[in-house]
Amino acid sequence: MTNDVQSDLKSGMSRRGQAARRRGRGAQQWMLPALLMVLCAAGAARGDDAGKPTLESLGNKVECPCGCVAPLNQCPMLNCSEKAEMRAFISKEIAAGKDEKTILQDLSLRYGVQVLTAPPAKGFNLTVWILPGVGLLAGLGIVIVIVRRWRRKPVVAPAPNNASRDPKVLAALEEEMKATGLGG
Repeated sequence: MTNDVQSDLKSGMSRRGQAARRRGRGAQQWMLPALLMVLCAAGAARGDDAGKPTLESLGNKVECPCGCVAPLNQCPMLNCSEKAEMRAFISKEIAAGKDEKTILQDLSLRYGVQVLTAPPAKGFNLTVWILPGVGLLAGLGIVIVIVRRWRRKPVVAPAPNNASRDPKVLAALEEEMKATGLGG
């Protein structure tokens, strides 16, 4: 027997308690590596954006100005002159050594902010980023209120006791029932 088991037996801990303690240790052993893997994956995904901008990555972040309302890389027009012009502008900016943020700012100055597929998170455009979360929280609150109302037990009115009945009314009711033949 190990020292932990011996000390648990001496202290009177049951076998269930011992098993739970061992399971707890096992859970701690795999949770830390799993958490580290998730954090590393998030860092690696974020690190990809920090590199040199490409025509492909920028083409997914801006809309084609021809009016097709599609990202530049997915413009359905075959001979779209606006698409070719914007791609040439982006290529020139990349060749000049500008970073992605600067290129996107130059594109929004040249074509307007509406050319960006995702609006910048400042000013009035911030509502686009905040409202979905607020709506989600409001909907969750409404669902919680409705579920709580459904779970409440209905209030049942107490049955009246015989002491609250008027004996004169009962006698009149019995006579009327006998007169009509309902009282048997």
